[in-house]
Amino acid sequence: MEDCCRGSLLSLLPSLFLTAMSVSTEDFVVIGSSEPIVAMLGGDIMLPCRVFPAMNVENMELRWFRSKFSEAVFIYQNQQEQREEQLAQYTGRTSLVKEFLTWGEAILHIQKVQAFDNGVYNCFFRKGSFYESASLELKVAGVGSVPQVHIQGLEEDGVRVVCKASGWFPKPEVRWKALSGEKFLTFSETHFQDPEGLFSVEATLVVRDSSSGNVTCSLLNPILSQKKAMAIIIPEDFFPRTSPWMSAFMVILTLLMLSLLGTAYYTKREHTAKCREVQEWKKLHREKEEDQQAKEEALKTRDLTRVCSLSVWRKAQLYAVSVTLDPESAHPNLAVSDEKSSVTWKDTTKDPGKHCSILGREGITSGRCYWVVEIRNGDRSEWSLGVCRGDVERTYWYQECPERGFWAVGGYLQNYCAYSNFVIPLFCRQVPHRVGVFLDLKEGDVSFYNMIDGSHMFSFPLASSSGTLFPYFMLRSGDVSLTICSMMDGPTETPVPLNNPPSPLEETVSLSGQGFSSSCGVDVAPPGAESPLLPCSPEALSP
Repeated sequence: MEDCCRGSLLSLLPSLFLTAMSVSTEDFVVIGSSEPIVAMLGGDIMLPCRVFPAMNVENMELRWFRSKFSEAVFIYQNQQEQREEQLAQYTGRTSLVKEFLTWGEAILHIQKVQAFDNGVYNCFFRKGSFYESASLELKVAGVGSVPQVHIQGLEEDGVRVVCKASGWFPKPEVRWKALSGEKFLTFSETHFQDPEGLFSVEATLVVRDSSSGNVTCSLLNPILSQKKAMAIIIPEDFFPRTSPWMSAFMVILTLLMLSLLGTAYYTKREHTAKCREVQEWKKLHREKEEDQQAKEEALKTRDLTRVCSLSVWRKAQLYAVSVTLDPESAHPNLAVSDEKSSVTWKDTTKDPGKHCSILGREGITSGRCYWVVEIRNGDRSEWSLGVCRGDVERTYWYQECPERGFWAVGGYLQNYCAYSNFVIPLFCRQVPHRVGVFLDLKEGDVSFYNMIDGSHMFSFPLASSSGTLFPYFMLRSGDVSLTICSMMDGPTETPVPLNNPPSPLEETVSLSGQGFSSSCGVDVAPPGAESPLLPCSPEALSP
């Protein structure tokens, strides 16, 4: 048993290493087997499960269950087994290896494995109000009886042979072979499952070639790769004999069929050629009409796109705000510039291996605002930026996702993603050395833009109860710095003005003039039809 547990520990070392950085000193994670566990039908099996970091779990509540929490396989509570909620199928067949509880392991021992034991099991640990669980898969396998093969009767053009076997799990694979080793690919098979869940199979093969000699039926267990086979010899006298008159009739019939097919083929080919000419003429005429319509639609779309891009460009300018960093919210490993516009590492030779973040000084509760951040050496580092709630926990390792109050995008080793409950890859045409953040509390979303080519990167929806939001900046590894590009009054390149000026805007947050320029040299993409600054929609044309 100790060798078994030692082997399971070695198989779990990669999982332990990956989770080591994400577990606090007060919590734990539950780790099961990453590979399916195979159990022989009728034998015993150990299902490993452990907590990390290792600790004494004798006083915890331990539960093994199937797909539902109420489908209990084994319950350990108050240092003893509880049988009230246990499924009847596992009564008297399950036990806990208590010798390993002090090591943090809850090894479940199942005796006399049956077919319905096959499937997914969940291991659950509870300590006070904190609980975690993990799952693993148990594959039950059993080899049944040797197949029985016999001749059932004659067919019009061959001999019908039947192969039967029972007691297999899971459903076996049936294979037929001739004496020469050639496989028969065409046959029928029927499977039955008895009350214990074991499979019986009946496969029927029609042998039409008397030269096949004997045939072999074999059954293979797909999990164990074990098989059982049985051969049968078919005497040549069993095959029906063909009359010479029948042979002559078949030859004549074949010639007549070939002649008819030739005539039909020639007639159809002539008809098809004429139809093809008519269809080609109609196709050319239709393509000309479609090309003309496409040209007209393209001209309309191009004009509409130019109008939309210019309106959104001016709208983003008016919502530009100045953001400053709050040194009091900074992690001790971060250094903030005197202007409170740039953040970097205090010591770039060390890798803290955890989130080090800082917030903007200004809290945002309503309206719309827009700012730009420049990332230096971002393609060789790990960083993220966006917005977060003011009450989020940023002391130790934490997960950046909307459920925990973070709406952010970032990069690591030339890969870019948005952070949710799972990492969402972003495909950027150009490296986003500058990222624009557009927070729209009126519409309830926050959007991110690659200011190198003006492309839209990602958008998060915001809940109405998000509360006060602050600009968020995080560094985790590499010689990287994040700099807020200040928005200053000054001329900026704009496209040709529209006939009608933009309508007045509502809920503007900190305006700095009709245009702005960036102290970081933010060369946002010209607002042409190819790459608008913000997503273009009918709503984008109005404030």
